[in-house]
Amino acid sequence: MHAVVESVLPERIAAQLPASAPPAPWSTRLHAVVWWHRATPAAPAAMPELLCSRRRLGLTVAAFVRYLDTPVGGYHEIAATPALLLDWPVPAATVPFIAVDSLASIVGGRANWALPKTHARFEWPEDRLDLVARGDGWSVAAHVRPHGPVFPFAAVARDRQVGADGDELLIRIRGRGRARLGRAMVRVVGPELPAWLRNGRHPAIVITGARVRFSAPRLGEMAPASARRAADSRAAGHEGLVERAHR
Repeated sequence: MHAVVESVLPERIAAQLPASAPPAPWSTRLHAVVWWHRATPAAPAAMPELLCSRRRLGLTVAAFVRYLDTPVGGYHEIAATPALLLDWPVPAATVPFIAVDSLASIVGGRANWALPKTHARFEWPEDRLDLVARGDGWSVAAHVRPHGPVFPFAAVARDRQVGADGDELLIRIRGRGRARLGRAMVRVVGPELPAWLRNGRHPAIVITGARVRFSAPRLGEMAPASARRAADSRAAGHEGLVERAHR
């Protein structure tokens, strides 16, 4: 599976992993902070070779997640996708960086979805959104300020990963919950992450009490040619949305 340096699993952690974890699909309940920014020129180099040549939406997306309930219990997570793929019917992520504080989740992520989960330590205070993840030689911190009213949401998402055998996997994600808009002041330290996961102030969404289901993976399915053309024709519109989000 493809991973950036920060997501490489240390040998001391690998030696502690359980033999197995519950199979997909996983149904979860969670809180999350999601932020995004315009992708940097270094973003394609962080993606799997199989996917980096595909049409992309120039948007990097990252998230802190606090899982309240999963098949392996509660845990924290940090994850990021360098650039969204212009997939059909919705853009798809690909995740070369993801870290958790649950050994069972590391096994489940790697075995079920080819997610290159590594181990990290987290800070997530109960009374404020000052979030920190620290791993071997890297850290991500976000100070988040929500604003505006709470609104309900329902969403579908997709993720494409490349397994150890080179097969492309498609994961479907569905969720619903409550959310508020916000701003995240982000600080990133590491050997590779800062090249494509930008420091600074970014638009964000603060999600609470969401129920999210991660499907079992399927071998990568390409959209029909007509759908790909439709996605390409909307690319300029997507880029315009990205530009307006940063004004």
